[in-house]
Amino acid sequence: MAEKKQQETILVNGYAYPTISRETLDAWLVDLTFVSAFSYGFTADGQLIILDDENITEPAKAAGVEPLMVLTPLDRQGAFNNQLAKSLLENPQAQETLIAQISENIRGKGLFGVDFDFEYVFAENRDQYTDLVRRARIKLNEEGYLVTVTLAPKTSADQKGLLYQGHDYRGMGQAANFVLLMTYEWGYTYGPPMAVAPLNQVRQVIEYGVTEIPPDQILMGIPNYGYDWKLPFIKGESRAEKISNDEALARAAYYGVEVQFDELVQSPYFYYTDENGIDHVVWFEDARSLRAKLALVSEFGLAGVSYWNIMNFFQTGSEVLQGMYTVAKV
Repeated sequence: MAEKKQQETILVNGYAYPTISRETLDAWLVDLTFVSAFSYGFTADGQLIILDDENITEPAKAAGVEPLMVLTPLDRQGAFNNQLAKSLLENPQAQETLIAQISENIRGKGLFGVDFDFEYVFAENRDQYTDLVRRARIKLNEEGYLVTVTLAPKTSADQKGLLYQGHDYRGMGQAANFVLLMTYEWGYTYGPPMAVAPLNQVRQVIEYGVTEIPPDQILMGIPNYGYDWKLPFIKGESRAEKISNDEALARAAYYGVEVQFDELVQSPYFYYTDENGIDHVVWFEDARSLRAKLALVSEFGLAGVSYWNIMNFFQTGSEVLQGMYTVAKV
């Protein structure tokens, strides 16, 4: 019998809300190095807003998976608040307070570290954000903790747009221990129908990313969901329904339609007509699309991958991951 080829070992992160079911979390833990609890917040003067995340962190630790706390400038409506980020980033004393409270929270809960996820940062606050992550990493590394940062999917240093201008790839690669790239959401709730993570677009982000950040510091984002759009798409009115990959497959089966595969973007999709005569298109992930994405880790020598998110378990995806890589346990 031929000896099985030794697999590369990679880091795998998964984001979870505290509402995750224990059954789903347990199913995922074998495939994770880190689990990131989403999300902690903060006030303009640097007070940490605590997340009740023990139902994630305790089972994770028992399974040998290291829990991280995710820090975001989310407002009470759950939207990214760049004014809140601006207030913090322009107040050195507030930052010192926040870093100290992050350290205290990590130590008190027995966590492994923190993931900074500030999105839509103003361009004028870019360097201040990088410096905050750098100072947090210096302090927390001295205490034995990890600092990661989640960045928008850029393809050039001077890329225009609020999502991109506040994120400095080279600076953050130097500031943080690891960088998580959000290589998903091309297809999104309010946008036109398309693949959530088209491989040709993902590849462009990674190709640029490795010119600014050491590949062994990069975790590539992978979506664990799809979207169902009603047709025709009307800009400003249409709103896609977010669904699990299993639900997508179930809909294709229910309506008796064939799943197609777009070779350029390496993603599955299908059309169907519902009971009210409304046409739909669904884009999602399957074994083929996930295999194509995961192959980029080996091709570019990346540290690993980060799943957004793990609120649904996808058995097929787990089998693809385990068939290609060994998941590191720290």
